[in-house]
Amino acid sequence: MSDIAIRVENLGKQYRLGEFQGYRTFRETVSNLLVAPFRRSREQRAESGEQRAESREQRAESEERRAESEEPRGENGSSRSPLPPSTIWALRDVSFEVPRGQVLGIIGRNGAGKSTLLKILSRITEPTTGRVEIHGRVGSLLEVGTGFHPELTGRENIFVNGAILGMSRAEIKRKFDEIVDFAGVENFIDTPVKRYSSGMQVRLAFAVAAHLEPEILIVDEVLAVGDAEFQKKCLGKMDEVSRSGRTILFVSHNMAAVQSLCRRVMVLDSGTIYCIHEPVEACVKYSRLVAGDDLDVPDKNVRGGRFQLLAFRVQGDNGYLAPQQKAVFRIPLLFERPCSDPHVHLFVQTSDGITVFGLSSGELLAQRRWAPSRDFEFSFSVQRLPLLPGRYRATVKVRSYELGINEYLDLGECFEVVEAPVYGMAPLNRRWHGLAVVDARADVSRFITTEASRCVDHS
Repeated sequence: MSDIAIRVENLGKQYRLGEFQGYRTFRETVSNLLVAPFRRSREQRAESGEQRAESREQRAESEERRAESEEPRGENGSSRSPLPPSTIWALRDVSFEVPRGQVLGIIGRNGAGKSTLLKILSRITEPTTGRVEIHGRVGSLLEVGTGFHPELTGRENIFVNGAILGMSRAEIKRKFDEIVDFAGVENFIDTPVKRYSSGMQVRLAFAVAAHLEPEILIVDEVLAVGDAEFQKKCLGKMDEVSRSGRTILFVSHNMAAVQSLCRRVMVLDSGTIYCIHEPVEACVKYSRLVAGDDLDVPDKNVRGGRFQLLAFRVQGDNGYLAPQQKAVFRIPLLFERPCSDPHVHLFVQTSDGITVFGLSSGELLAQRRWAPSRDFEFSFSVQRLPLLPGRYRATVKVRSYELGINEYLDLGECFEVVEAPVYGMAPLNRRWHGLAVVDARADVSRFITTEASRCVDHS
């Protein structure tokens, strides 16, 4: 058996813009078939002798003259052919492989081609170019309530949707109670789906797809509708599926979920593969791609009154900054004259200027004076960066009594913290954490009382 679950080679999908090909409904088709014999008979009786006498040559000349009169012409009166309909490539030259048992995340901006790729892999639409090899049974959840009939009850839709996904009736009956329990719709299982909320529909749809036990599970933005509790259940279920050796393709805009669940992440941009990397590195590149331009990192000298601040740098262990990981702030200074008493204060602020924390060399360094010099580099090491994902500003205060310096330099938004799992699989809830995330541990134990401790002595 091949170790590759999915192989995609030079995949492309082209769509036409501004072109609509009308179609008939089933009712119209049946009606036309029934009345066609009568219409032909009526047309034959209505045909006049003059029409029968007209020769084929005359009809051809008439058609030619009419075509010439309707032919579009250019500004100089010459005939021109109509412009061909415009086209767009939703995917182009996409090639990758997914080993069996791997969880591949797919991220990208809206319109990058993520859903088109999943529809091709799910055999919903055909590619324009390239080929796809899929080894194993595929279960996909691409849209909320796909395959659900609004007039059928939740119970009936479980059997219908399960059959669409390839489950046998016996398999659905065996897993029915698990599906209903996972979806949390026990009280509404015999209610028509049209009365379900969008959240209830997506819970039921995901429950059916997750219990299909496919060899390849394709999930597109299922977490966008569910609440926090359901998202946690979904992530847990997909983690359980991945540990069982099955393959998952996971599309989401939730970077924390992508990083906690996936082993590799593919970034799509304008229908092509931008990069495929480890989760955090891919999310960093995607964040910079979406930003469109670099942060205001001072790559040139920032001049103060009697000194210059050279390239300010913030470095993480793996080249990026993430919550609760080590970060080093480097501040190189060049003074006009030698001094022996410089000190630096660093203030880290949110994008709207609220100070989150500050660091001072005067407090963190025991030594107060150094050998006279013009150049110094101060560095602050933070063992666990207490910042939530986002962009941050920095302000540096430089002080030297010898040179009479006491200045603030605003460096603007000069570094970014990317999303990464901190407390496990669940993404951080910013509303609960506020401005920072602390290094904390939790424990729970039972407080057991005895009968003796509950007795009250009234003597």
